Formats: sequence, structure tokens, C-alpha cells
Amino acid sequence: MIALIGRMIFVAIGGLQLLRDVWALVVLGAVLVCAAVSDVRSGKIYNWITYPAVAVGLIGHTLSGGLSGYENSMGLTGALAGLAVGFGPMLLAWWAGGIGGGDAKLMAAVGALGGWRFAMAAMFYGFLVAAIMAVMVMLRRRILRRTLGRVLTFLYLLVTPSKPADPSTPDSPKIAFGLALCIGAALALIEAAVRGPLVGKLLLGI
Repeated sequence: MIALIGRMIFVAIGGLQLLRDVWALVVLGAVLVCAAVSDVRSGKIYNWITYPAVAVGLIGHTLSGGLSGYENSMGLTGALAGLAVGFGPMLLAWWAGGIGGGDAKLMAAVGALGGWRFAMAAMFYGFLVAAIMAVMVMLRRRILRRTLGRVLTFLYLLVTPSKPADPSTPDSPKIAFGLALCIGAALALIEAAVRGPLVGKLLLGI
């Protein structure tokens, strides 16, 4: 009897922990949906989506896990690490002119909510989805061979004394990169769900 009561208390405490930590998953899901719709409709991911998400990630993880975190809560330190890992590489890509600023800020929000490992997984899947989308566009427009030829020429010139020219042209494929990042983050969430307890994996950054 005592063992049964103890087990019931343990389950109840675990349920409360789950309910307390699941907020990050809910917020992340809402952010991904809003960002995907915005990118498809307007080609932009607005600050009103990303800035509040970053703030909620930092404040929420601080309230739930303190400064350094514990068990399944990563705390402020983990949220900041996720923000840096998600935003840093994308900021460099934005400076190089490869992506939009909204894409970089979206990954900052993803990192602040999910942690640095989750941000890395989301970026990996996001770039993979973007590559698949680009190939599909090139196949549909029948410019795959021509585009690959320009890219290979550009890569060859990079390792020669000649100055490489920009391989992009007006007919180069354009994709919704923000949408690809949203799909990548969703795939990372699915992977976390398959591998183990979702909330624990999420808040530890997978």
C-alpha cells in the first residue's frame, strides 16, 4: 500500500514537471507555424515573430531552470548557448548575403527555446530540406545541369589564382529558406520524439 502511494506521488510529480516544461515545445511549435506561413506569404519572417520568441525562451528557461539549469531544464545558460549556436552561423550567412535577416533571427529563437544541440539539428535538417527544395525547382525549370556547371566552375576558380565570379544568375532557383528551416526544426522535434521522452530531450537540447 505504501509502495503504491509512493508510486502515485512519483507519477504525479513527474506529470507536474512535464506540464511545467512543455511550454517551450508549445511556444516553439507556434513560432514555427507563424514563421512558415509568413515566409510563404510574404517572403519574410517578421521581428514580431522572432523577438518575442527569443525573450520567452530566455525568460522562461530562467524561471524554470534558474541560471545553470537542472535535470530536464537547461536554465538561462543553456538558452543563451542555444541562441548563440543558432544565431551565430546564420549571422555570418546573412553578412555574406546568402540569407535574410529574418532567417537568422528565427534560428536564434529556435536555439533559445530548444538549446544548442537542438539548434544544430534544426540547422542540419533545414539545410538538407533547402537543398532538396532547390534541386526540385531546378528540375522543374530544367536548369539543373546548367546551375551545377556554374557552381562547379565557381568552386574550381576558388582554388586557382583567378577571381571567381558570382555563380548566381537571374534564372538561379529561389526557395523559401525560412520555410526550409521551419521544416528542419519540425523534423528535429520528430526525431527527438522518436528517440525518447520529448520534453526531456527538447530542454536538454537533444
